[in-house]
Amino acid sequence: MLTKKHPQKWNSPTVKKPINLIVGGYGSGKSEVSVNLARHLVLDETFEARPISILDLDIVNPYFRSREASAELEKLGILPINPEGAQFYADLPIILPQIRGAIQSAQGTLICDVGGDDVGARVLSSLATSFDEATYDMYLVLNANRPFTSDLAGCLKTISEIEFSSRLKFTGIISNTHLMDDTNEDVVMQGISLSEAVCKKTGVELLFVSAEQTILDKINFETIDIPVLPLNRSLLKPWE
Repeated sequence: MLTKKHPQKWNSPTVKKPINLIVGGYGSGKSEVSVNLARHLVLDETFEARPISILDLDIVNPYFRSREASAELEKLGILPINPEGAQFYADLPIILPQIRGAIQSAQGTLICDVGGDDVGARVLSSLATSFDEATYDMYLVLNANRPFTSDLAGCLKTISEIEFSSRLKFTGIISNTHLMDDTNEDVVMQGISLSEAVCKKTGVELLFVSAEQTILDKINFETIDIPVLPLNRSLLKPWE
């Protein structure tokens, strides 16, 4: 994995394949991770220069969708692909022709924001034949403070259900354990520990750990060989 050294003594994440499916249930933070990963890649001078798109495939959660950050991402040169017009806020499995075309052509780097555990991941099953093992990775955003992913058994069950629903296989984990505004370094470290246990059991990689910059600054990453993605909140609740 190609990484660059961060001034805070951690390595930055990167992706290896054109299609990157970021999957996670309600409260996992996967939409925020998706937006921040796309932003990071387009600003990372060590990442191969190629078009970056973000596809909003979250059909379950009406809040915290990556499509809410579309204007910000477009300013950075990232192409958002979302339902348009009256369908922008629809809770429907809308597969736009450009989404299917972008996946099938596999040009550039695609960040696909997929949500809702096995129910939300079901949208991927209609696209499964468009994916090839050589061109896609699927990552579970793991928040150890959510009910269904709070221990190893729950994580393995969740992984199995999503793989069955989507007809695709996970290739890695993103550790994003948080308690919203009550997140601290201990919470993040507990999430890393569980994520490492899941990776050891399943044989997939731990792609990176993500958290807000102020929390990451309190953690000594000199002895933790895991890439780090600092999060800048782009998605707010409608009342914030």
